Amino acid sequence: MKLVAYLYTDPLLESSTDLASGGLVIAQVYHDVAVRVEPSTKRKSKEKKGGGEPRSQWRQLVQDCRLDPPDFVILRQLADLGESVQAVSDRLAELETLKIPVIVLAELPPDWETLSPLQLGDTPATVMQRLHHLEQQQRSRRIRQGHARNRVQALPPPGKAPYGYHRGKTGYVIDRTTAPVVKDFFEQFLLYGSVRGAVRYLAKRYNKKIAVSTGQRWLTNPVYRGDLAYQDGNRVRDAHPAIISRDEAAQVDRLLRRNQRLPSRSASAPRSLAGLVVCGECRSPLTVARVTTHNRKQEYLYLRPRTCPRTPKCVSLPYNEVLQTTIQQICAALPPAMAGANLPDLTLMKQGMTGAIAAKQALLEQLPTLIASGILDQETADLRAYKLRTEIVDLQTNLAQLPPVDLQATAQTLSIPQFWLDLTETERRAYLRELIREIRLVWQENDWQVELVFSFLG
Repeated sequence: MKLVAYLYTDPLLESSTDLASGGLVIAQVYHDVAVRVEPSTKRKSKEKKGGGEPRSQWRQLVQDCRLDPPDFVILRQLADLGESVQAVSDRLAELETLKIPVIVLAELPPDWETLSPLQLGDTPATVMQRLHHLEQQQRSRRIRQGHARNRVQALPPPGKAPYGYHRGKTGYVIDRTTAPVVKDFFEQFLLYGSVRGAVRYLAKRYNKKIAVSTGQRWLTNPVYRGDLAYQDGNRVRDAHPAIISRDEAAQVDRLLRRNQRLPSRSASAPRSLAGLVVCGECRSPLTVARVTTHNRKQEYLYLRPRTCPRTPKCVSLPYNEVLQTTIQQICAALPPAMAGANLPDLTLMKQGMTGAIAAKQALLEQLPTLIASGILDQETADLRAYKLRTEIVDLQTNLAQLPPVDLQATAQTLSIPQFWLDLTETERRAYLRELIREIRLVWQENDWQVELVFSFLG
């Protein structure tokens, strides 16, 4: 029994050209690849051939079937036969004339691999009865092709432009009236590290009320960084003017990652120990409590267990004493911890990523020359450029996610007590959250000690 298959793929929509035929033994596969043509050329082709793009392999299949008819022609789906219902009908009619049945893999029952080809086969006439379901699939395919062409040309996806932009002829353009609001939102987040605080700031300063979830989406939206993100997960870098710089975007990503391991209300707390201290006995997180005198001229800060299950409950501790002890413990424990840690060489990692980015950028710059010399056609060059840009974005994202400083190089400075004492509370909070995952208060009789869990130790 002789089986042949016909395969049609569009590089804009599909990266794989494999035909999952199960246990069927296929003698030959005829494979056509979609070719992007100009609208006027496409209309002429439809007038001459009844729709669809030139398909040399299909013509070869029909010619071979006249000389040596196979028992079946295997298709992945009916849509592979043409760009329209009329084109599919015409090509099924060709097989009907030759009296060759077809096997449509996409419409087979779940146990089709256990059936014989004779049980799977459909005559073209019975297949044509299902063509009325095909029109919606073809329309969806044309829409996806249009979106894919936009991706290759670095054009924005469909839909309304994000707040801060409006649509231009070639992409997003900064809206001068709303972009300052977005810029101010990012600056507030970078200053205090709080999404809720930045949202409240917009409502107070600009009377712009957004949900916290909307603010979270703004912080992670690649559009504000000058990039475009598509449904397939790929990104195109520098597709339009950015509202925030690359350095600011990298700092936003670090703050978001750091805040993930903190309680939601502690992320924006002004005190440097907020969200880091836990009780070693009851495992309750300790919150910063503020107590003032009657005339409010003096303020006292305490660390108080939030949900202590013990009786009597764990006592509160003076905030400044815990802070001073933590600084002393960092200065004493950091050098040996760094010596025993197997940390990657950030300099070599950055050099490797920078070199890979430069190599791909050089390939990107060679494409116009390859087009001019006739080595690549425009469509292939556009696809290659799109893939190179997405790979460059991935490398640059990984590069931006590396720590801003080399801990091994700064360990000596971080081991000096005066360095910590000279920092403001906001600066100290940033260093502590970057360096420490947890501060444990361990009780020994009536005294307590501090145990540190460094973030770089896993």
